[in-house]
Amino acid sequence: MLTSIFFLAVLLVGVPIGVCLCLAGLVYIFGTGNTVLLQSFPMQMFAGVDSYGLIAIPLFILIGEIMNNGGITRRLVELAMAFIGSVKGGLAYVNVLANALVSSIIGSATAQVAVMSQTMVPEMERQGYDKTFAAGLTVYGGMLGSIIPPSVMFVVYSVLAQVAVGDMLIAGILPGLLLTALFFVIIAALGVVYKYPRSAGKTLRERALIVLRASPALSIPVIIVGSIASGLANPTEAAGVGALAAALVGRYITREFHWRMLPDIMLRSAIYAAIVLFLVAAAAVFSWLLIYGKVPQMVAAWIQTVADTPLAFLLIANLILLVIGTVIDGIPGLIMTVPILLPVATGIYGIDPIHFGVVVVINLVLGLMSPPVGLCFFVAAAVTGAKPGKMFLVTLPFFIVCCVALVVLSFFPSLSLALLQ
Repeated sequence: MLTSIFFLAVLLVGVPIGVCLCLAGLVYIFGTGNTVLLQSFPMQMFAGVDSYGLIAIPLFILIGEIMNNGGITRRLVELAMAFIGSVKGGLAYVNVLANALVSSIIGSATAQVAVMSQTMVPEMERQGYDKTFAAGLTVYGGMLGSIIPPSVMFVVYSVLAQVAVGDMLIAGILPGLLLTALFFVIIAALGVVYKYPRSAGKTLRERALIVLRASPALSIPVIIVGSIASGLANPTEAAGVGALAAALVGRYITREFHWRMLPDIMLRSAIYAAIVLFLVAAAAVFSWLLIYGKVPQMVAAWIQTVADTPLAFLLIANLILLVIGTVIDGIPGLIMTVPILLPVATGIYGIDPIHFGVVVVINLVLGLMSPPVGLCFFVAAAVTGAKPGKMFLVTLPFFIVCCVALVVLSFFPSLSLALLQ
């Protein structure tokens, strides 16, 4: 109890989550008098990041940075615009489709919202869309960044759950496509009500030229996802090849990336990767102490009193994770919940850990779009000037279909596991 109170207190005053986890661990050790555990504290932190799969995280981040600076992201947006931009509400569809294409590279919801808000919102506003709706739609499109591979959150979950990183990434493909399709349905329905504008059409020749221009950019996600799905490369190797491909495309085809930009890009990537990896190291200590304190067993005993089937457990877990996701960012949320809920899901209810991982990640990412914090809305607000609260209300139908998708995924594990069979 003392450890929980201390953890919440330091978290609420703004101490970084990784530091909170480490400090809470020390409070538990001294509070229980088991000071002998201090000898294992640094070893547990090191063991948490002593994983080959974690090398993929800085490489995926590096790919996103190179593509943004090399003009490759913009070409993917142009590709989406060429094919569906001329239909009614076309630019709204383009927003979601472009996010789906770019998400296969950036891999982070907050980073994707920041990038795509700069690209899509001004163009949608120029063509007559409400700025608040445009910004809110970009936020939900950015959600795909943590679901469609490569996903930093899936990599972190893989390490926490001790499952194959490649399997976890592939499991996110169908749920990501399902969410994209549901977003399209909502846009079509809203387009009838609000009479969204049409963009200027493209001739067949213009479309062919855009496809030709975007083909090198498309090769990068194909290389990453294709090599993992086919078994030719593991996620770390695929990320390394993808980073090299992004640099070559940006330098010699789009000609917007220059080698002199590489030191700054690598520094930014290293800083973000260091933050993520420190969280993973802190999570290792946190998980170790949870197991030592038999917290998963106590949670399992409580949940079994209210959930007698795997589906009932998943529905309860959905509610718990969604609430946690509204106040805590995605990766810290994983670190806090997976060590407690995963042993219950797999050991008591026999739920596949990969399927459970997809449900956990989508829940926590959806929390980034939910009050009272709604971090992604604040990111979009900082870029566009729209009001976060109004963004949530205007795009409420998208939140509802995301909740529906979570229930569907809970009922049908095959939607996550089909590509692995």
